Amino acid sequence: MAADYLKHYEEHGYAVVRGVFGPDDVSELASAFERVYAQGLEHARCYRHQNVFFRVDPDDALGRIVRFVQWPAYFDAVLSQYRTDSRMLDIIEPITGVDVKQIINQMHWKPPGAAMTEFAYHQDIHFRRPAAAYRSPERAYVQTGIAVDRHRTENGAMFVYPGSHRLRDVTISLPGRVSDTALQAGDLAALGLDPEKAVSLDLDPGDVALWNVYTIHGSGPNRAPHERRFYVNGYVAADMCDRGEWAFQGGKACQLGEPQLVHYEDLYTRPEPHYPSAV
Repeated sequence: MAADYLKHYEEHGYAVVRGVFGPDDVSELASAFERVYAQGLEHARCYRHQNVFFRVDPDDALGRIVRFVQWPAYFDAVLSQYRTDSRMLDIIEPITGVDVKQIINQMHWKPPGAAMTEFAYHQDIHFRRPAAAYRSPERAYVQTGIAVDRHRTENGAMFVYPGSHRLRDVTISLPGRVSDTALQAGDLAALGLDPEKAVSLDLDPGDVALWNVYTIHGSGPNRAPHERRFYVNGYVAADMCDRGEWAFQGGKACQLGEPQLVHYEDLYTRPEPHYPSAV
């Protein structure tokens, strides 16, 4: 694998590795997305069981939609397989090494015509809490996403701000949650950044995107007639994180067992299936 993506990642805080997964892989992932989306629609609202979480929302244009699902790899063998695919390790190993934990396993949908599928500009570092459990985030962590569909601006591709990972922590003032707030150029301008320098992360099916936990990014609405699906997995050098599930040990894929503490703080006090009163 050409190492050019690593240089780009280090310099700009993001990179794309083209054509990592072939048509058969993409077809298998697309079927998994259809399968899990249908499971999500069985719930009238957001649903949780241990680390698994279905974000199910009413949408003004389409009715009920599934926005995202966290940790589907616990119950879907295909998604479990791809989170620890050797091709993913080939990409992340120069950053994480061969002993790797996973702190994100997430599916994202942007159904065509939905009224709200945006994510405001943000940094993923702000979701790594408590901070003491996540060490050396600037160098030991990497976010990845596998494109299941063609990603372009018109169907809600991610926007990244090149070089923003060097800013480290910044405060982006939003009126609500990142997932409930529209992508606004003004949020960049408020930080003294030129919105025109934000880059659309254009991807084709099977491409893998990487971005740093400090890289400022977000995504807009889907105004195209086709889907925009994204399989996101976040990895970390195991000795730099007190939380998370094992992904690789000594370069060997690890299977998921009894759920470990990642970001659901009530994992051990309320592990049973339930409909959260607050998301």
